[in-house]
Amino acid sequence: MEKMQKELDVASELAVSAGGLLRRHYERKPEVEWKGSGDPVTQADRLASEFLIRGLRSRFPNDAIVSEEEPEDPDRCRKSRVWIIDPMDGTREFIEHRSEFAVMIGFALEGAPVLGVIYHPATEKLYCAAYGFGAALKEHGGEASLRVSRETDPRRMTIALSRSHHSPSIDTVCRRLRITRSIRSGSIGLKVALICEGRAHVYLDMSGRTSLWDTCAPAALLHEAGGRMTDLKGIPLRYNGPGLQHLNGVLASNGTIHDSVVEAANCV
Repeated sequence: MEKMQKELDVASELAVSAGGLLRRHYERKPEVEWKGSGDPVTQADRLASEFLIRGLRSRFPNDAIVSEEEPEDPDRCRKSRVWIIDPMDGTREFIEHRSEFAVMIGFALEGAPVLGVIYHPATEKLYCAAYGFGAALKEHGGEASLRVSRETDPRRMTIALSRSHHSPSIDTVCRRLRITRSIRSGSIGLKVALICEGRAHVYLDMSGRTSLWDTCAPAALLHEAGGRMTDLKGIPLRYNGPGLQHLNGVLASNGTIHDSVVEAANCV
């Protein structure tokens, strides 16, 4: 597989610019609409989506693009190159004026997530990864490689939990595995980034409502940092199927605890 320097450079540039747009809107009180029950959207979401799509189409006119805020591209499943973006991961936090939201740009090749960029506007942290490049964190003009923790004892591990959604099923999994430490965040991308930084060890969603744009960029980042992301049966996530949601849930980990979480989750 060719290294994707151009794709990585473009995605990084667009993510930072879209993050600046979100930051400007964050300083004002956003007007909130509802796409469905519990599914808010703001003008900032839509403006960031339009900006990212325009930027990607100008550079990669033959690629398919999937965005949370746009109708699905009917050619998505027939194309080998697909950009999968979440212009603002963590809209609920944005509305509540908590800074745990991020821009996420993922790229799938033949259905596999091979590039991911996550930008956190509040801290100006840029997490980026592509096949063959490894995973890196860029901030304050510097760059550091990202590697997951190799901790093997669940009692010493930390689970990344949702800020907005409490899950009794996840509590049960934690009790089975004797995981007692937790850290909360809004954006899924930022929770997976915690694993890549070694500050957390596992994240799971058991709702079956997580979508492709929630996981494509984080999956690529985590893989290059040495971790794993699968569904709750341990099957790698794919991005060229007909559906937009991960109906069998999502599990991200540092790898050492992955199979144990799969077993525990399937006993709940």
